Amino acid sequence: MRARDKVAVSTLRATLAALDNAEAVPVDEAELRGVAFEQSPVGVGTTEAVRRELSERRVVEIVRAEAAERLDAAAQLSAPAHADRAARLRTEAALLHRFLEDSRTA
Repeated sequence: MRARDKVAVSTLRATLAALDNAEAVPVDEAELRGVAFEQSPVGVGTTEAVRRELSERRVVEIVRAEAAERLDAAAQLSAPAHADRAARLRTEAALLHRFLEDSRTA
């Protein structure tokens, strides 16, 4: 990261965003309709919801899914004009697999 590897930074940010999204609490459609404005809760923290806590297994599943998604996208880019993009996607997938391997040895 110190070498400012843009591909690695971009990949890790996207994966962290996927993990962050997985921690989000689903909103029930009934909650979206809510209550009358006058009856809604007010004050500090009323809009905050406790986030899910992901297990290590679930985190690994999400990272694997992110890598697989990149490999699938790279496989679909068969035109020579997209060779650079496909190579970048394969590099991103390899980076994610490397992190998974490193986490097993740690």
